Amino acid sequence: MSLATYAGVLDAVRGIGWPALRRVRSAVPGPHVSRVRGTTAEFVEYRPYRQGDEPKKIDWKLVARTDRVYIRLSQERAILPTMLVLDASGSMAFPTTTNAKWELARQLGIGLAEVARHRGDPVGMTVVSAAGTRTIPPRTRRTVLEEMMHAVEITPAGGEALAPAAQDAMRRAPRVVLITDFLGDAEALLAAGRTFVASGGELHAVHVVDPGELDPDPRKLLLADPEHPDIRRPMSPPARAAYLRRFTEWRESIAREWRRAGAVYSMVVPGREPMRRMVRRITTPPNGARIGR
Repeated sequence: MSLATYAGVLDAVRGIGWPALRRVRSAVPGPHVSRVRGTTAEFVEYRPYRQGDEPKKIDWKLVARTDRVYIRLSQERAILPTMLVLDASGSMAFPTTTNAKWELARQLGIGLAEVARHRGDPVGMTVVSAAGTRTIPPRTRRTVLEEMMHAVEITPAGGEALAPAAQDAMRRAPRVVLITDFLGDAEALLAAGRTFVASGGELHAVHVVDPGELDPDPRKLLLADPEHPDIRRPMSPPARAAYLRRFTEWRESIAREWRRAGAVYSMVVPGREPMRRMVRRITTPPNGARIGR
């Protein structure tokens, strides 16, 4: 798999920023507002000189104007390592004729990785499938994108739990993005997410839903479970109506619980909006939220 294969995705996300939702603990220089205050970056305020401060930090022009000794404080900038966790279980292969959910998930994963990497943040990825879990640790070099492109070149299958891989990603990076349909170990995943956010992590929950799940074709009379093909269910008009009601309630519950947990929840649907708009929506703080402490 080459960069050329994802050229459209990389072009679509060009120039998009991804500001941190909170001040970053890291003191390594980068694009995000840090919790560290220093004297070399973006000016914030003056502070009276105290014994022990370095004389080179004194603003001598201010001393000349006021006869008072102050030092300049500035806001340092830091990096924010980011991990993307992609669900490649059997349900992500829906519909089996196009694998639309997985195609969107992997393109979105590469697009978000490029946005983070272009801003100077180390970025990594974990892909969970029946073939096992493939993890690429957070890195800044451009070749990390090619590694990810190879990692997502698989066919979704199986019903492996996502929570263990998500927990590992949460130990590796302070910002984690989950790209999944939440049709697996949703409760365990949510519990891990709550703990991560409570500890100061930034979590994005990206819910992949296919149009056929939102509005099943009424001409289909029998449906099969992608992760358990031997399980088949009839789709009579009453069954379809019940499904639509329950699926809507379930989606609303998923959105509500992840937002309550402190995650940024986004639902994405194949073919519904351009990649650039989708990535902007995911990376933009909700409701114009500002960076907190």
